[in-house]
Amino acid sequence: MTTVEDSRYEAVRSRDARFDGVFFFAVATTGIYCRPSCPALTPKRVNVSFYRTAAAAQSAGYRACRRCRPDAVPGSPEWNTRADVVGRAMRLIGDGIVDREGVSGLAGRLGYSPRQVQRQLNAEVGAGPIALARAQRGHTARVLLQTTDLQAAEIAFAAGFASVRQFNDTMRAIYAATPTELRAARPARPGRTARFGPVPDGYGTAGVPLRLAHRSPCATEDVFDHLALHALAGIEEVTGVRGARVHRRTLRLPGGPAVVEVGERPGGQGWLECRLHLTDLRDLTAATQRVRRLFDLDADPGAVAERLGADPALAPLVAARPGLRVPGSADPEETAVRMLLARRLTPAAARRRGEVLVAALGQPLCRAAGGLTHLFPTAAALAEAPLDGLGLPEERRAALRTLAGALADGSVRLDPGADRAEAARRLLALPGIGARTAARIRTHALGDPDVPLLQDPEVRAGLRRAGADPAAAERWRPWSSYAMRYLRTAP
Repeated sequence: MTTVEDSRYEAVRSRDARFDGVFFFAVATTGIYCRPSCPALTPKRVNVSFYRTAAAAQSAGYRACRRCRPDAVPGSPEWNTRADVVGRAMRLIGDGIVDREGVSGLAGRLGYSPRQVQRQLNAEVGAGPIALARAQRGHTARVLLQTTDLQAAEIAFAAGFASVRQFNDTMRAIYAATPTELRAARPARPGRTARFGPVPDGYGTAGVPLRLAHRSPCATEDVFDHLALHALAGIEEVTGVRGARVHRRTLRLPGGPAVVEVGERPGGQGWLECRLHLTDLRDLTAATQRVRRLFDLDADPGAVAERLGADPALAPLVAARPGLRVPGSADPEETAVRMLLARRLTPAAARRRGEVLVAALGQPLCRAAGGLTHLFPTAAALAEAPLDGLGLPEERRAALRTLAGALADGSVRLDPGADRAEAARRLLALPGIGARTAARIRTHALGDPDVPLLQDPEVRAGLRRAGADPAAAERWRPWSSYAMRYLRTAP
């Protein structure tokens, strides 16, 4: 009988990059752990063990492979599909919540005790929240060591370490190298294809360059099209020609405002180029995760294609546009407000009203960064504003204020660890928010991959064009959101 570990070993033997981030393998004879696609000589099966997370492999005493850099893989798509406490915890830890609020803060957001969270994470992924956060801090520090000229002490605190000694000990344990050795081994920086803008003034760094890994194929051009169609002047812009565009936007992060730049890469090539301008380098992890969610970079295109391609009506759409992603959100609360504002409006009309909102209530940057001048208004500011001048009826303005108030007081939570079903129920209980708007927020703001938005007019039109049967929607699970995206954008 073929076991799960046998299947994983076959993925290692074939160097299957589709499983990078889904699991890791460690080799007893070398003491290192790798991603499945590591190009090194395949070890003997008897010497291999498997782990769900890099943190679990590190906790077992293994060091990261210097050749395949297993800490730089895409995140596991499982954490995005799971709605249980483990999936929610993994999303929150990825957002840096343990570094900002500790294990007690993580547990409080999940509604469990710290001991319960520790026990469930250990049972499911082989590591507790401290070990998972430690692995993440190590990765952040390595990125800063190899992409900036910051002093080691600055990097230690930016990555979330409590002391320089802890930083040094962790880097030696994870990478079997000192910070100085890691910096000396920084890879050559090839010429970049993305034409990023000038460095914005008023930020703590000249920009941290990153390569955001994803599983191929990755149809990021569709996400760039979506972002260009809906860009609000002042907080975001898409520049350049199709195939070589750059998306730029402002972000409100715990340490202060930030500017994010992401370059388009036709064909994918396994990553997107990104540059982050941060007020506080400790926001690097949170900013990176927000960009990943915006571009849906942790998706599993192979699993999506396998499930949706089995439907005769969807198969041609999947084959024509492999790797289609569902645009996510860099700021879930902003996305929710914009979706309610845009209800029953064309994209152009929604942009005009959104830009009026930004100009009136947005927080101005200390210095403009090209065409970026503001942060999107906070929920608290929107809850107290009359919202005049938007051309909206009083009923819609009242709905916007009510939603903003619920976001501001926490009665509706849209953070990465939110219970999606509960958030949808609470959204539906608010006056002025119907099933379609709640479903769109759940899809894009919360990143739920399984929302069958069959009541959307564009989806219904796509169903007719494709000759698809709505009754087949149950067979599209757990990737209904991707089916909706294929249908909405079907030619």
